[in-house]
Amino acid sequence: MPPSRRRPISAPRVAETIAATLRERILSSTAGDAYRLPTQEQLVEEFGVSYPSVREALRILETEGLVTVRRGNVGGGEVHRPDSASSAYHLGLVLQAERVTLGDLAGGLRLFEPLCAAECARRPDRLTAVVPILRANIETSVQLVGTEVAFTQTAREFHELVVALTPNATVRTVVSSLVALWSAQEVRWAELLTSQGRYPAEHNAQAVVRTHRRILAEIEAGRAAEAERIARAHLAATQALLVDRFDDDVVNAASAKLWQSESPGNPTRPTSRI
Repeated sequence: MPPSRRRPISAPRVAETIAATLRERILSSTAGDAYRLPTQEQLVEEFGVSYPSVREALRILETEGLVTVRRGNVGGGEVHRPDSASSAYHLGLVLQAERVTLGDLAGGLRLFEPLCAAECARRPDRLTAVVPILRANIETSVQLVGTEVAFTQTAREFHELVVALTPNATVRTVVSSLVALWSAQEVRWAELLTSQGRYPAEHNAQAVVRTHRRILAEIEAGRAAEAERIARAHLAATQALLVDRFDDDVVNAASAKLWQSESPGNPTRPTSRI
């Protein structure tokens, strides 16, 4: 087609093209969140486009949660690389939109999370890369027996650690998102029952500690099938109280975001644990 007859590229297509280029830079950067986008002036000059096109491209990336652009920011857009917190939130949005219940989420976890315990038991480096981390969590939970919400949070972190220490990156990412959604609900449940003076008795917490020790022992010994079996039975038991009370409640995506923002050392960021 002669140049005079070519259709001009629409502004939305220009913005999408710019956004795609910047998205690739963000995701491939080794600087992580320290990477900063060029200023709007620099982007206008680099791509040879108008300011509205650049601003629309940045809005696309903001909608995706990849950047934050603040007025007067001379250093360019602030970058937020995707992590387990963002994946849990966006998966939660999908589940919430589909009106997925906590009972359904619980069933999904019973299928997938125990597989992670088995994979931890299969790790050839489990004695140095897995066992000390899980043991430290258990010892912390022992000190918190009787503290109700704090114990629940630490006990949930045991489950998150098992997932975070799973060697397969795809499994880690997907299952950690489900675990984060469930952990948020379980801690909310503990807070509710504590406020009502109806938190389960201390012997239940002791039972959780004993079972975590059993799972750890099977992982340490490399008995994958037994680690998976105990983890599945334990998960069903710990889910029972919550499911009995809130089975028909719909998954709440925002609660997962809040849960992870309040847990700065949250182990569901798996790359820091492997």
